[in-house]
Amino acid sequence: MENGGYLFAAYSVVWVAVFAYITLLIRRQKRLHRDIELLRQAREKQDK
Repeated sequence: MENGGYLFAAYSVVWVAVFAYITLLIRRQKRLHRDIELLRQAREKQDK
């Protein structure tokens, strides 16, 4: 296979993009979870 290097490079780029996207989703989920907790705390303060 004479174009194996290009195939490897293409797979590498795709996997890097997948991991970057997953990392982005994890960071967004953590931020949303933190915002939800802040909203819960604010609501509890108002209820007191």
